[in-house]
Amino acid sequence: MARLFKTKPEQKKGLWKRVVDLALTDVRVVAGGIDVESLERLEERLLAADFGVPATLRLTDRAEEALRRGHVRGPEALSSALREEIRTILTEGPPGSRGSARTDAVRGVELASAATGPTVYLMVGVNGVGKTTSVAKLAHWLIREGNSVMVAAADTFRAGAVAQLETWAGRVGADFLRGQHGGDPAAVAYDALEAAEARGTDVVLIDTAGRLHTNRGLMDELTKIDRVVRRRVDGAPHETLIVLDATVGQNAVRQVEAFSKAVDVTGIVLAKMDSTARGGIVVALREEYGIPVKLVGTGEGLDDLEAFDVDVFVDGVFGS
Repeated sequence: MARLFKTKPEQKKGLWKRVVDLALTDVRVVAGGIDVESLERLEERLLAADFGVPATLRLTDRAEEALRRGHVRGPEALSSALREEIRTILTEGPPGSRGSARTDAVRGVELASAATGPTVYLMVGVNGVGKTTSVAKLAHWLIREGNSVMVAAADTFRAGAVAQLETWAGRVGADFLRGQHGGDPAAVAYDALEAAEARGTDVVLIDTAGRLHTNRGLMDELTKIDRVVRRRVDGAPHETLIVLDATVGQNAVRQVEAFSKAVDVTGIVLAKMDSTARGGIVVALREEYGIPVKLVGTGEGLDDLEAFDVDVFVDGVFGS
């Protein structure tokens, strides 16, 4: 059984202050003005920081309402109101979202774990988002937590990608399974689950081929992999994690929308947060789809994967 994937205290301290450029230094300055013009500037800054239209409107409406009712009488009060609304979005998601999502967000990261047999995580995403390295980082973390891990390469067409994943698996000490070139990716997933059960492996990471979310044929292939996994192991996949490039902004929202139509996406791995990413996309994804960001990639090293924590994120946004 896989042990829960948790945030380490020392990783919480500087994560968002170190890697998240939310463009909110200016937002905090804008909050000090608290007039009509400053609200317009607040809206502009939130959009520029990739909060997306729904979250931006929700936040500015909250600020305007607080001002109108006299609940906010200074910049600190306005910042407090915005902080609470962002936290509400991240812990509750959009109206009508499933209740379990709140538990995930409040308690930090808890990747689902099988009661018996192997825990199965299906990794999905478009080409070039850092999915392969994210799989390696996740395998590394799980092994450090005392789990045995098998990585299955369900990309049967790109030999280079499979070789890269095999190298990563070897480095972190994970078992590796690949299929025949040009073979059925769903068959690779099935064989991996068979092998994992026979060996008593704790966690199986199924790395699917990167695919454009606009390619219907490849999305149907992904649906087939998901269906085969569900039939082979009860309750699997226990997590379907979509890897997103944090630097692409609102395009990440469109990717989540497309993949969610093909499979039941349960969580997000936000890669490349150490680059020029504006972390407001975290809020946009939660507000529009109710899917929590569970992990963030903060560099190229194997240890550069950290658990997402709502309170740490909000503190980072407001510099506290």
